[in-house]
Amino acid sequence: MTETQNEAQRIGEVIRQARVLRRRSQTDVAAELGYHQSKVSRLESGRGTEDVRVLREIARVLDIPPPRLGLAANLDIARHAPEAEDMHRRTLLAAGIAALATPAAATVTATHHDLVRALLPGTTTAAAGPTPDFGGLRNRLADARRLFYTCDYAQLERVLPGLIGQLRDAIGSSPGSTALSSLLATAYQTSASLLLKQSDPGNAWLAVGRAMAEAERSGDPVVLASSVRVHAHVLARENHATQAITLVRHTADQLAGAYDQRSPKYLAAFGLLLLRGATAANTGGDRSAAQDFLTEAEDVARYVTLDHPDAWANFSPTNVALHTLSTAVAFGDAGTALQTARPLMRHHIPVPERRAALWIEAARAYSQQGRLSDGYRALRIAESCAAQDIRRLTVRELVADMAARDRRRTLPELHRFSQQLGVPA
Repeated sequence: MTETQNEAQRIGEVIRQARVLRRRSQTDVAAELGYHQSKVSRLESGRGTEDVRVLREIARVLDIPPPRLGLAANLDIARHAPEAEDMHRRTLLAAGIAALATPAAATVTATHHDLVRALLPGTTTAAAGPTPDFGGLRNRLADARRLFYTCDYAQLERVLPGLIGQLRDAIGSSPGSTALSSLLATAYQTSASLLLKQSDPGNAWLAVGRAMAEAERSGDPVVLASSVRVHAHVLARENHATQAITLVRHTADQLAGAYDQRSPKYLAAFGLLLLRGATAANTGGDRSAAQDFLTEAEDVARYVTLDHPDAWANFSPTNVALHTLSTAVAFGDAGTALQTARPLMRHHIPVPERRAALWIEAARAYSQQGRLSDGYRALRIAESCAAQDIRRLTVRELVADMAARDRRRTLPELHRFSQQLGVPA
């Protein structure tokens, strides 16, 4: 533990020296990162340096070589979402240029290209065969949502373009249908969530814009709350945590109250919105706001439990506990995080995405304590729950950085795992 503390203090001093050398204030650096000044102060004092995502942002802003912060030097995955490319993509989006659908890198698949094209205005990508009736479209959408919760992202990416095309065709035949707009908004929400899983925030912005527009047409507060939740997710991922918190709080204030008189679907959408607010607060380093959102979500969870892959939205006390775990990890409270995780590890969680999230967050907590062996085992359990989730950018970064910290290579299995994921330290 002493060695871990010394390393944290060393990293904090590296950050402080780099900031002073560039004649930048803590407030200035925090503003560029989208955090409060106290976040940078904590990092420089050696607290909070366990979060590799924050360290990578600090390294980028202050031009610190990643190895000086205990990070992997050259991640092959970095080329999937370079900042300049995301900015370029958003510029094209604002200009409405159809070339946005052009693959951003050689690794972009044809199915990814099809999904982005399906999101563009004025284009449709209908599947073969006639458009199903409303019941058939609703069932197809439910199947797509199930693919997301079971982490079959490859199949989901193949399904979404045709589904979106069919929904848009149906709306063209029945303009003004609020029910169809609700389905299409949900399809766009699912697309945005998938694109974020794939570390493609530029095109996720496009999907969110379409989701918000259809949600407003639907007039359904449940669908609108779900679109706002995804919107807040993109904002937080792009270092706009304060705006995400404000957006969630404003929307939640309009939906709160009379929980015992609301439908399970309404409560699930509202509860998930609150949890997204907690996640945004974690990103922004606002512990008080995170706790407020979690407390309110816990209250909502007393009245609803939707916790299976076939549910329209998965929200339950278990989901609140998972976000409580994530919050503890985000603020470097590894001991508290693992205390929260242990009963969940003995509890059956029917949704694969949620099971994987539990073990990934546990791996982060173990890593914060310097328990790399336990962290590796947690990641392998997460892989058994949802193999495709382990290959997300943020998880691969975690694996690479854990391997980089094992300087004496005492865990050859961790290094082999890192190489299998394409991110050798």
